[in-house]
Amino acid sequence: MNRTLTFAAALTLALELGSAPAWAQTTPSPAPAPAPAPAPAAPAAEAAPPTSPVSTPSYSPTLTPNVKPLKIDTGLFGDAYVTGVVSGIAQWESNPFPGDRRDQLDVTNGQVFVQKVDGLVQYFIQAGAYSLPDIGTPYIRAGKATADFFGALPQWFVKLAPNDSFSVLAGNLPTLVGAESTFTFQDVNIERGLLWNQENAVNRGIQANYTKGPLALSMSWNDGFFSNRYSWFWGSATYTIDPANSVAFIGGGSVNTETVSTLATPLLQNNEQIYNVYYTHTSGPWTLEPALQYTSVPSDRQIGTTKSPSTFGGAMYVIYALDGGYSLASRLEYISSTGKDAANPTANNLLYGPGSKAWSFTITPTYQNKMFFARGELSYVKATSSTAGFAFGPTGTNTSQSRLLVETGVLF
Repeated sequence: MNRTLTFAAALTLALELGSAPAWAQTTPSPAPAPAPAPAPAAPAAEAAPPTSPVSTPSYSPTLTPNVKPLKIDTGLFGDAYVTGVVSGIAQWESNPFPGDRRDQLDVTNGQVFVQKVDGLVQYFIQAGAYSLPDIGTPYIRAGKATADFFGALPQWFVKLAPNDSFSVLAGNLPTLVGAESTFTFQDVNIERGLLWNQENAVNRGIQANYTKGPLALSMSWNDGFFSNRYSWFWGSATYTIDPANSVAFIGGGSVNTETVSTLATPLLQNNEQIYNVYYTHTSGPWTLEPALQYTSVPSDRQIGTTKSPSTFGGAMYVIYALDGGYSLASRLEYISSTGKDAANPTANNLLYGPGSKAWSFTITPTYQNKMFFARGELSYVKATSSTAGFAFGPTGTNTSQSRLLVETGVLF
């Protein structure tokens, strides 16, 4: 967010008083002019808002974490901080998928975070239940999502930090891929978007980070879409141009064919290559973040691809911060896919059928007062060139879906 500096200058004119020589002087010299009043003191600089001593997990720019988390002295193991989030949603949708509900109430987060943030050896533990609402896909309730995605310890890691510039992490790591994170409180929208459907969320692995001035680099060897097969490698580079502008590039993917297929490990995406570029600009209350994404899956009989399907997509995220704890966030996306094969019309599907396209719009107003927050959301997805049975509705033939959501909770 830009800051504007204002400079003022003042010019003071002095009058010179002349006098006659001492031998001709007949009247006393005039009294000296009084000294000018001192200039008023400059106003004190406005104090910066307090920040939390912990930085993991990341939070949405429209939500502020607890700046005074519980600190526990564990003696030999140093100070541990405890934070967390409890939240739930009410949701309504049109054209529900088979087995999905038109309206429902559910928990989105019931999670606690425990971490040590200083010293050579640090750690982070995330525990609890969650759901992962995502536009254009069936809603999976928290009980099933927690069990079938990443378990009740979705993210945890040990961190070695010999200095402020270099660190190594190992464990269940948050992904480096994409402009959106995994859990609802981490994003400006309640639901993740169409581009997120092609990205992984949590991976087991090891990651090295290095920062030098405005450049931040990370490299990771991991199991991609939580496959428990260590066959993914990627790297990221972020360059901070100035306080208002930064650009990031992320690229990588699978280096070996893997046939694992679960709810958390979609078969084709787990064998892809993926590349992201996104740019962030802030100006006063505005934040703009355009993003581009490309993915490609090899043609391989082991995973059932008859061609080499790919996707290309773009998104624009816009945030406007208002006074009093209010903010407004929107997301506009478009994504297209390739891989249509007349001889195998259901193979190579990465979206709503091989060769399909889609666009979406999402708007999310948010209000926060101390630890309490509430936000609403309207989202709309439109699919084109879709294949019957792969789109929306009970028969997969509807080409659009709208959702209304409300999420509320506390960040402690």
